[in-house]
Amino acid sequence: MAEEIILNWTDPNSVRKRIHVRAPQQVAWQVFTEQMGTWWPLAVYKIGKANAVDAVIEPRVGGRWYERGDDGSTCDWGRVLVWEPHSRLVLSWDINADFQYDPKLQTEIEIKFIAEKDGSTRVELEHRRLDRFGERREEMRNVFDKTGDWGKLLVSFAQTAEASAKG
Repeated sequence: MAEEIILNWTDPNSVRKRIHVRAPQQVAWQVFTEQMGTWWPLAVYKIGKANAVDAVIEPRVGGRWYERGDDGSTCDWGRVLVWEPHSRLVLSWDINADFQYDPKLQTEIEIKFIAEKDGSTRVELEHRRLDRFGERREEMRNVFDKTGDWGKLLVSFAQTAEASAKG
């Protein structure tokens, strides 16, 4: 089973997480970018009014990152800033501290997919520019690091990727 690796990181404007995924780099990339709705907890981690049924990353620089509701509505989460299949993805996170879309916020999430010699993938995630939350930076850093926890999300992703790799 995938386990999150905790990183000691003291930058107050950043949260870093890393996980070892027992799946090839290409599979890890595809599950993260093409199948986010299968591992993202859409029942609770959503911002739209409708029940969320998918999370979508459009596969190109400038593409949207959004949730799709069961009524066909969409709610933007951010944009694709860097698209380097199968190794690196940078997304803007444009959801403010009140969990509303704010295209001016533009914190960044960088995800690296690093192929290991044993055929697995090391996935490193950094959510940075948290200073853009202003007075609520510490609150949001705590959300991303502990209560909402990118680490838990990465474990869910890794489990899905590993199951996908097994076929």
